[in-house]
Amino acid sequence: MSDLALAQNHAFQLARTLMVPVTLFRSGEELGVLPSAELEDDEVETLAEYDPFEYGPAH
Repeated sequence: MSDLALAQNHAFQLARTLMVPVTLFRSGEELGVLPSAELEDDEVETLAEYDPFEYGPAH
């Protein structure tokens, strides 16, 4: 599994666990995930946003 695929999977699971939208982003050579409300878009390259409410309840 590639680093990006692994990061996407973890970001999705984190959004479903926390029940808040999270953003997967790239900063330089690194990938990261933060709650979307805490991220300023001009700082990083946004790769994807995961909203747990688009898919129904986490449990």
